[in-house]
Amino acid sequence: MIISLILWFNYLVLAYYFAANGIYLVLLILASGTILSHLSRLEYARYQGAMHDSVAPPVSVIVAAYNEEANIIDSVRSLLKLDYPDFEIIVVNDGSNDGTLSKLIEGFGLKRANVIYRQALRTSRVHGFYLGEAAPRLVVVDKAHAGKADSLNVGINVSRAPYFCSVDADSVLEEKALLRLMRPIIEAPDLVHATGGIVRLVNGSSVADGRLVDIRLPKDSLSLIQVVEYIRSFLFGRAGLSVLNSLLVISGTFSMFQKKSVLAAGGYKTNMVTEDMELVVRLHKHLRDHKRKYRITFVPDPICWTEAPKDLAMLKKQRSRWHTGLAASIYMYKSMLFNYRYGRIGFFALPYQLLVELIGPVIEVAGYVVVTASFAFGIVDRHFFMLFVVMAILVGIFFSIAAVLLEEISYRRYPKFRDTFKLLAYSVLENFGYRQMLSLWRTQAVLKFLFSRNQKWEVVRKRGFSKPAKEA
Repeated sequence: MIISLILWFNYLVLAYYFAANGIYLVLLILASGTILSHLSRLEYARYQGAMHDSVAPPVSVIVAAYNEEANIIDSVRSLLKLDYPDFEIIVVNDGSNDGTLSKLIEGFGLKRANVIYRQALRTSRVHGFYLGEAAPRLVVVDKAHAGKADSLNVGINVSRAPYFCSVDADSVLEEKALLRLMRPIIEAPDLVHATGGIVRLVNGSSVADGRLVDIRLPKDSLSLIQVVEYIRSFLFGRAGLSVLNSLLVISGTFSMFQKKSVLAAGGYKTNMVTEDMELVVRLHKHLRDHKRKYRITFVPDPICWTEAPKDLAMLKKQRSRWHTGLAASIYMYKSMLFNYRYGRIGFFALPYQLLVELIGPVIEVAGYVVVTASFAFGIVDRHFFMLFVVMAILVGIFFSIAAVLLEEISYRRYPKFRDTFKLLAYSVLENFGYRQMLSLWRTQAVLKFLFSRNQKWEVVRKRGFSKPAKEA
């Protein structure tokens, strides 16, 4: 009886890999088609040259900052240099206990100002506002510490534009970032309610005066593996889901929302550790409940650069929080699962996130142990074990290599051939140790969510952007 159960579990693991890899293959094909089509039809020079104030709606860029003194000045400088007709920047200092607020005041010549604060969304206490003549687009809000979601709600309350863009404080945007992110909204303003942009790792590159001046691959292996991981996740994971209008995650690092829709849905929830995914799922639910035609899309241009964890302790905190937040979001909207009212969101997007992204790592970890032990004790034969290795590891290598090659064909952000070869090498290496480590952390996050609902925001310590040699 026990042997039969073990054998059936082996077949379940193999079936999971066939199903998951089949979905990944479909997403890769869809993403490749939409990215190549995007590049062939979009001539940026002509498009951006035709961008007038009457076409591009105003945008409020909201930055939630908590203990971000290492990067905050460069981040805000990059935002002030954005090429966009009409925008404002709202930096919300979330009760930082480092020099974040003082650096902003000194760096941009700000002074305390009297501003009327109306709470369309209920938030924690706001202490004050800071403005300056040297940076008229910039508003800095100082508030009591209450988390990122609360800070974003404060920013929405302060914002004056019909659209707002959420940007992490440890990020640098390229000058055309807002133009590219707004393109789907400008083309179909009544249809598109949110867009997300691609995020790349700034590790190894140099930032000066708010500009990315030298794009290089990082030197440490952990950051290099994350570069490959980000390319794969964004270029064909999210791009493919976007084609199916089944995107449930647009990174809070860089995302655009129609403010009216977000206010109608209730703003960001302050009790979530991944407020970005929860809001997107809630938007899907809200718009479908009101029988609205809509799209939430992904823009595949490389436009946002952010700092990634450079040590395992911080990486574990980040990934555990992401996976716990995924579990919480799915649990909160479990009534949408396989519910005909929610169409492809209920029958594909949420089941995919549940069975592949959330539970998948648990099956992977169990599979490595059970299938290997079954082979060692003769429960499964050599052919079964080799098929498992192919599906669990070799196919993963294929997808990573395919993502890197798609990046080289499309955007080529790392122009040196040695960079391409290095990324291809790490596309192989990430599947031997790194991927298994992430699966173990995610499994622990699932167990923690099941047996302890006490969710806590894990603060990931930042080291700051690298500077050019002369400036450093």
